[in-house]
Amino acid sequence: MVDLAIEDEYGNLIIAGADEAGRGPWAGPVVAAAVIIDRKNIIKGINDSKKIAKKQRELLFAQITTNYLWSVGIIEADEIDQINILEATKKACQIAVNSITTRADIVIVDGNMKFADPRYNSIVKGDAKSLSIAAASIVAKVTRDRIMNELSTEYPEYKWEKNSGYGTKEHLAAIIKYGLTKHHRQSFKIKGALTCEEHVSSKC
Repeated sequence: MVDLAIEDEYGNLIIAGADEAGRGPWAGPVVAAAVIIDRKNIIKGINDSKKIAKKQRELLFAQITTNYLWSVGIIEADEIDQINILEATKKACQIAVNSITTRADIVIVDGNMKFADPRYNSIVKGDAKSLSIAAASIVAKVTRDRIMNELSTEYPEYKWEKNSGYGTKEHLAAIIKYGLTKHHRQSFKIKGALTCEEHVSSKC
């Protein structure tokens, strides 16, 4: 159940929830978002972004970004290749958290990542438990989808507006026919797009 039980454990401290979108795709950035919930203004319907239809995510995104403090961090494909996807995801989370105008006392992050900053606490499946993390998951997902839609207008062959850069058969076919773009994660190609077709559609 998504609620404020985890946040309530920290009393009156300022809590930022953080989550990412795009760790697994072959193309595009990884995007993280951080959100500080206004506990006096709870928006109905917030949930793990994966459990919400696209139209509802868009509506909730508008409400969250209007009523709460929030920010995003974006790491592009070339930097993902340089520092690896785990470090890129952590960096995106830290950029998002540090960009919020109010400093959080505690940061709760979806997953099991470890951070040097003692404010950070990772929570497995946190996007299905914490309202703050769930809100961040919506902001991250909508932001990334919009980026991929925009990139798709420049590279329509890859159908990123449909697959968001994930390893679908359609995406693989486009790579074989047209090659890789600057937005493809070169470090992912050997174990994904070009040599391991068994990973197609598995969001490797």
